[in-house]
Amino acid sequence: MRLGLRFFLVYALFIGFTGYFVLNTVMKEIRPGVRQSTEETLVDTANLLAEILRNDVKNGTLAQSHWPELLKAYGTRQPGATIWGLPKNQVNHRIYVTDANGMVLLDSSGEAVGQDYSKWNDVYLTLRGEYGARSTRSAPDDPASSVMHVGAPIRDNGQIIGVVTVAKPNSSLQPYVDRTEHRLLWYGAGLVILGLLLGALLSWWLSVALRRLTAYAEAVSEGRRAELPHYRGGELKQLSTAVEHMRTQLEGKAYVEHYVHTLTHELKSPLAAIRGAAELLQGDMSREQQQRFVGNIDSESTRLQQLIERLLNLAQVEQRQGLEAQASLPLAALVDDVLKAQCARIEGAGLCIEQTIGAEVKVFGEPFLLRQALGNLLDNALDFTPAGGVLRFSAQTRHNAVQVSLFNQAAPIPDYALPRLSERFYSLPRPASGRKSTGLGLNFVEEVMKLHGGTLQIGNVHGGVQVVLHLHTVSTLPT
Repeated sequence: MRLGLRFFLVYALFIGFTGYFVLNTVMKEIRPGVRQSTEETLVDTANLLAEILRNDVKNGTLAQSHWPELLKAYGTRQPGATIWGLPKNQVNHRIYVTDANGMVLLDSSGEAVGQDYSKWNDVYLTLRGEYGARSTRSAPDDPASSVMHVGAPIRDNGQIIGVVTVAKPNSSLQPYVDRTEHRLLWYGAGLVILGLLLGALLSWWLSVALRRLTAYAEAVSEGRRAELPHYRGGELKQLSTAVEHMRTQLEGKAYVEHYVHTLTHELKSPLAAIRGAAELLQGDMSREQQQRFVGNIDSESTRLQQLIERLLNLAQVEQRQGLEAQASLPLAALVDDVLKAQCARIEGAGLCIEQTIGAEVKVFGEPFLLRQALGNLLDNALDFTPAGGVLRFSAQTRHNAVQVSLFNQAAPIPDYALPRLSERFYSLPRPASGRKSTGLGLNFVEEVMKLHGGTLQIGNVHGGVQVVLHLHTVSTLPT
């Protein structure tokens, strides 16, 4: 299982359990909280009425007073209020008054006058000087029919002479409880979903960042070029920097070891030839033989110099991870430069040069590397083109790419050699001398093409050999 998915699952479980426990706890507290608030209001109302009704209860004139009519009129009122978006069109309080013996003297509903309420807790406890309250179902089998009752003592000179009770059905509170619970569920679900989305986004970002680092590490381990992922800061930036430092250290060490072994092997042959010629020159020999051995020393020295120079150039290109100085370059001008550099050799061999690249054709890349690559291609073609042969530079623009072709009249390349031509140190004997080159020229060209996001193709065509470079234009060159 991927790290990002694991992170998201752990985060989702945490958010889910936290949301569940918080919502569950809050939901359980909504109903008791509303009832507690309502009970507190009933206590205030009951105590206010106890003071208002005291004189009538004391004088025994409660039934003959205006209170029965007032309470009856109260019961028919329609407030027409809107509370938290919910309409309130009727009053819900029931008010009744009992004497010191618990007998009902006044009832706003008109149902219990004359009945004995002394056994109900709201009356019984209040008459004893305690806080009297009860919650009783009007329908024993229906929990929703519960009614809260709060009693307050009616006192005369400190003596309890009666009780006034204010009752309110819980069903009148239920719409507010339901509305609060409904909104809380929606808000809670929205926050949980938002948290999960943020967790998913964070997990996705972390996964992408790690995948980029993984892809970079895999590319480096396979010897492919790759761009180091860039991060603005934090642990990922430190990790990418550490990976790049490790790559540099390991790659540099392996690179040096490889080239030391390669250079040692390649230098053996020309050094042996130079040493052998030098030893022979120390003996007596004819002028003609001396000139021949001096020529051998000169040619092998030149070979050594070319080998070292090309190894240095190749090492510089192979160590790069990207281009440095990039520009839009006219291809025809680049080709003319490399042709001018070889004009003496071309004229000496009497070659026919055809350059058909238009002035409008441009390539995008690093000028020095492209010029070096074209120079190596031309140098290689000159080695195999017979005197009086044809060399032809051409180019075609297709969509977002430029196809540069170099044709040289020559014998076909053997099939066994075609797949190995760009292999380092692999070379075919030159027709004129029978000797091999350093085998680094085409390898250098291939590395330059990789840096530019292009490719190198070599193949036999009618009448000779054709090398094709595929380069990107300005709009499609990878950065």
